[in-house]
Amino acid sequence: MSQQAPVVARPNIRVVLFGLMIAMMLAMLDNMIVSTALPRIVFEFGGADHFTWVVTAYVLGTTVSTPIWGKLGDLYGRKAVFLTAVVVFLVGSALCGMSGSGVFGGADSGMIELIAFRAVQGLGAGGLMVGVMAIIGDLVPPRERGRYQGMIAGIMAIAMVAGPLVGGFITDNLSWRWAFYVNLPLGGVALLVLATTMHLPKYRTEHKIDWLGAALLSVGITAIVLVTTWGGNQYDWASPQILGLAVLAVAALGVFALVERRAPEPILPLSLFANRNFALISVIGFLLGFAMFGAMNFLPLYQQTVQGASATNSGLLLLPLMFGMLVVSLVVGRTITKTGRYRAFPIVGGVVMAAGMGLLSLLDVDTSKAQSSLYMVVLGVGMGFLMQTSMLIAQNSVEQKDLGAASGAATFFRSIGGSFGVSLFGAIFANRLADSAAGPAFAGSGGGEGGAMNLEALKKLTGPMREAVLGGLADAISHVFFWAVLFTVAVPVLAWFIKEVPLRATNDVRPAGPTPEDEAEAALGKAPVA
Repeated sequence: MSQQAPVVARPNIRVVLFGLMIAMMLAMLDNMIVSTALPRIVFEFGGADHFTWVVTAYVLGTTVSTPIWGKLGDLYGRKAVFLTAVVVFLVGSALCGMSGSGVFGGADSGMIELIAFRAVQGLGAGGLMVGVMAIIGDLVPPRERGRYQGMIAGIMAIAMVAGPLVGGFITDNLSWRWAFYVNLPLGGVALLVLATTMHLPKYRTEHKIDWLGAALLSVGITAIVLVTTWGGNQYDWASPQILGLAVLAVAALGVFALVERRAPEPILPLSLFANRNFALISVIGFLLGFAMFGAMNFLPLYQQTVQGASATNSGLLLLPLMFGMLVVSLVVGRTITKTGRYRAFPIVGGVVMAAGMGLLSLLDVDTSKAQSSLYMVVLGVGMGFLMQTSMLIAQNSVEQKDLGAASGAATFFRSIGGSFGVSLFGAIFANRLADSAAGPAFAGSGGGEGGAMNLEALKKLTGPMREAVLGGLADAISHVFFWAVLFTVAVPVLAWFIKEVPLRATNDVRPAGPTPEDEAEAALGKAPVA
């Protein structure tokens, strides 16, 4: 049986948590800051036909690397692997800031350099997100973990709002390069704090990297992300490019499943999915990412077009959503720690989240900011019930030695769900807008190809044309939230079948829940000492 060192002393956890919260903030905040700075980057570099790759490269690097970082942490120890991820992220940030400066080539290659360096940055971000959750799993027993994961969920909520605000300030007052350079001092603090204060349990494992499995998984995930990114945008869904990528994804993941069955140390142990709770929470995570990330992209669009808010103010208008998510995440985390019970929270969260999506489907040109804020509070409350609870259930369903793989898988399914959601809801929005009476009017207003927003042209519209365009936009956006309801209602249905396995009071390397073997080992004195 694997052995672990004693759990870190309790007073050290708060200091470590501070460093982990900075690291998570960096990973969550960066993409939102950069999205705000993208117009300025395109203006300087040109290459507008490639600008979406600045975001896609980061998402691709993050999604591909997440399960791999998780498994590497299981094999080599989470501290060294996590600190490596921080360094990769910071190096990628510095390189992104230097893109097009002539350091690596001519200024005309700036967009290509930025895309390549964003992929490097995304690779590091994947390790940050899965590493934070897995490290908390190492430091804190499941019974007490909800409180700390609730704090991390709160950081995610803050990042959703702070990203556009910080990005807007940097874009308006500094060079866009500071959207990347701002990571360096914050990341340096996190690196110093964690390197000097974080002491994690160590496990004796055989270091056998499943390189073939990692390669097949990377190819499959890359193909899926490209399908969801390009489908309906650069290429038609029925085009040879999209169909070819879909076939490649299915083939790569099919062979990956066969390889993992025989690998001595699989990157993603398929045995995890034999656990009902883990399988259910993985599907719930996919649906959560699908509905949440997919639909939430349209809230700033509604605020900036229909409600006429600026880019910075649209970030402030998301505060009600952040407030609902932050408060409930903290309350739920403390409640789980106090009671040890968690099954009801994903059920309630799914119902409330579906209700929030339903309310947002009522948005129209006459909806006041107070009404839309109330709708966002409801959505945020539902997300608060679900965000940290889903990770807690995933971690409590596996042995401690597989904690990194489980954390990586849970993060991976949520990311893939978000990628699918953004693509599908984008297609729903575009089709609804094109089919509405506002379609021709929007095209005449200066709307870009594929429904790209031209806010300056929209502001100049008056009379019936303006009413038609705003009405069509509001209708198309509300239609997206209507479809999001259909996916969200499946969350509480699946959560109903989750079995409430008692949360372990110590970090051990055995399956969750008391068994006769547990009692026998305890009697023989084999249980690890905390």
